[in-house]
Amino acid sequence: MTVLVLERLCLAVAVCASLITADIYLHVPRGSNNRLNEKSAARKNANRMFDSQNNNRGGYNVGDSGTAASSDESGQYRMKYFQSDASAESVLTVEWTNQHGCGGNEDSNPQKQNCVLVLQYACQDDVTDARGGPDTFRNGKETTTAKYTKPTSMTDAGTKKSGDVNRNRGLHESWDWYNKCYMRERNKGLFTADQNLKANNGFGYSSAIYTRQNPNGNQYGYECPEERDYYPYWHPTMWKDIAVMAENSSMCSHYTSKSFNVQPYGECVEAKGWSQWRTQADCQANGGQWVLLHNYLEKAPQYTSKRSCERARSGTVTYVWGVPYDATDYNQQQCLAKLPAPQCFEAPWSRSNHLGNGADGKALTYDWKLPYFPSGETKRCVFRMRYNVSTDDYDPYHTDHTKNNDLMIKSPVQQNPYVNIGGKSSPLRLAINTAQYGRIFQDRSHVFKLRPRPQELQGSRIFNVNVRGKRGNIVQVYPAVEYDFAPTHLEIREGDLVHVQWTGSNSHNNGNPAGDGQAGSDGEGTAGTDRNNMVQIRDRNDNFPVPFEQSRMWTNAEIKWIYHGKTGVQAKDLAVDLASAGYYRCIRSADCQSHGATVQDFAVDEKSKLQSQLNNAPASYEGVVLKFRKGTYHYMCTRNNNFTNRSQKGTIVCK
Repeated sequence: MTVLVLERLCLAVAVCASLITADIYLHVPRGSNNRLNEKSAARKNANRMFDSQNNNRGGYNVGDSGTAASSDESGQYRMKYFQSDASAESVLTVEWTNQHGCGGNEDSNPQKQNCVLVLQYACQDDVTDARGGPDTFRNGKETTTAKYTKPTSMTDAGTKKSGDVNRNRGLHESWDWYNKCYMRERNKGLFTADQNLKANNGFGYSSAIYTRQNPNGNQYGYECPEERDYYPYWHPTMWKDIAVMAENSSMCSHYTSKSFNVQPYGECVEAKGWSQWRTQADCQANGGQWVLLHNYLEKAPQYTSKRSCERARSGTVTYVWGVPYDATDYNQQQCLAKLPAPQCFEAPWSRSNHLGNGADGKALTYDWKLPYFPSGETKRCVFRMRYNVSTDDYDPYHTDHTKNNDLMIKSPVQQNPYVNIGGKSSPLRLAINTAQYGRIFQDRSHVFKLRPRPQELQGSRIFNVNVRGKRGNIVQVYPAVEYDFAPTHLEIREGDLVHVQWTGSNSHNNGNPAGDGQAGSDGEGTAGTDRNNMVQIRDRNDNFPVPFEQSRMWTNAEIKWIYHGKTGVQAKDLAVDLASAGYYRCIRSADCQSHGATVQDFAVDEKSKLQSQLNNAPASYEGVVLKFRKGTYHYMCTRNNNFTNRSQKGTIVCK
């Protein structure tokens, strides 16, 4: 397939979107929407990490480990999910809301627009330093946008990294990635309508930071705007594809075959570390080296030859011999663990102009089977979801740069055009912003960890039960959501495992500036704080916990792993641990001693009293992995389950 055709196909699925403002918000894993730890309802900096194009009020603060708002990364809590292993999956149910509708078909359930949802993640080896090095994923401790000093000459480009990178600022993509984007010429085969895309000052060309949606080249962290706006991208990228929820299933063969998971893409390599040249022909004509680069799950340095690499296998993971996308020596091939092709299917239906649930009132979800890393190393990761809304006002498959507006050509869509409907002097104006007529929205998680399973968890499926939501009533938190367990209803087989874990913030005050919503953080306990726990109830209609003596949820649960690593934990100690959000680990000091805990720190009969609304309990709970006997188990949170107007309850059914 030629480059031009590929670009047209990419244009079709990522560019022609409707004019209407739409948004996407992640709820599990917690989407940041560029928030960090602001006490205000509106985020401080929409340019902090990435271009979401969402409402300023969306997103959740980074989690805190203890009872106070963290002032740096050492006090933040990163969710810690167990990886899949060679024979069994770990499942994280992703939950989101998208505003402007999705899914449906022209025959049975027509929509007003088309859409595509793209789910991706990126991982790197974890490091002990919370902030890590210059390229380490981090949430940061300040909300300032990452710095990039624009070069003043070709020789000056690529030399400012050490002075620009500040480890107190959040980082997903690296400085080098943005520098390549800034210096690489943009794809001029794309449709830009009547937008006037700027050029790099003093360089004589327009680079990949300028797109129809970002004609002024605004900086959002170290994200490359061209890569953000188009999928599949035609250059190497660090992002790994999970799933594509397509406009219709006929597009799936294109998405799966062109995903960087399965197809290497070329890059022009020059000694200076970046290149102006975007195509192979231009690259080689100007003395560059065109190299095919591969995406990968992780590197496998134990295989040192092509033969040993390509014959290796670890569970379902196979390997390829090639040059990785982040190579420092482009002439050195390495053994790389292959990524699977992304799953692809038609997007789930959701109602237009409604930021809420999907069909039948059910939340929009996707069960992400977490990756398995054969190295057995802990990974530091981030999750990303993009949302493209499209219409059929012009042919998406045959509209490219040849239709861009100039003195001789009129773009098929114009900025705020007037249309004549019959009245000689009374035209009507359409509200069309061509920078947004084809719009991509995005949300990303805070940094989390994927860690290898200990021996006792291997060979069994793991399902993650988390908490979604933030402090406040629905008007105060919107477009985020109020508290609930996620998933609220989980069905498993006997032998499956359940990992209960949650995180919360101590600075969800939703204060002024409130943007276009209401300030405040109504709820129980200390204002602005997230607190959660888990106690058994008999039925989802009940609002009173079952006394431990009548409880079966904890006596029917075998503890396979617990956050403090101790053994010999009794059912009553498990119950008080979950009920107190980890404030207590056991009821009697003698029981704490029996499994190695320090008495005065964790025993009910020794430690200072737990505040009844969990105010002195930690905001986050690292969790426990349980194996349930057959049965149905209902549970709730005592603090947030305000019977009259809020319900934080869940159910596990073990069959």
